[in-house]
Amino acid sequence: MKFLLVGLGNPGAEYERTRHNIGFLALDALAKASGTSFAPDRLGDVARCKHRGRQLVLVKPATFMNLSGKSVRYWLDAEKISADRLMVVTDDINLPFGTLRIRAKGSDGGHNGLKDIQTVLGNNVYPRLRFGVGADFGPGRQVDHVLGHFSSEEEKALEERLERTSALLRSFAFIGLERTMNTFNNT
Repeated sequence: MKFLLVGLGNPGAEYERTRHNIGFLALDALAKASGTSFAPDRLGDVARCKHRGRQLVLVKPATFMNLSGKSVRYWLDAEKISADRLMVVTDDINLPFGTLRIRAKGSDGGHNGLKDIQTVLGNNVYPRLRFGVGADFGPGRQVDHVLGHFSSEEEKALEERLERTSALLRSFAFIGLERTMNTFNNT
């Protein structure tokens, strides 16, 4: 059985370790824990690993956040994976830092990456993991916050939160969405 795990973010050194790139960071942590690494491929960087007999295809789109749907559609088709075995990892300002929330479907919540995926797929029925990055910003400062680097306090907690995210993604592939939601939501 094969699963597509897509971490949303923006390519380029200027975006590394920013809140908006938490999807990339989550997949980097999973790849490292699995002893694999990413290589450039069509519409993104791709890594492959196995977990308990499941094949995991990890994709970090190179299309920039607002055009993530193109990469997601390509890899779903190329790998012949159905949308119920897709997990999109993204940042969420509406959740406190480090909070994990999985949903089987839902709105884009104003997130341009999710909005593009929904447009390209033609529906909003695909699993997504929202990683809280908090909303510690003033009026008109949202872009600065999500494109900004983690605070020193957040950096201290980040490694443990990324380990938890890796465990969640492996759980999704092994025991399924519902049981993973019951185990990991809001932790």
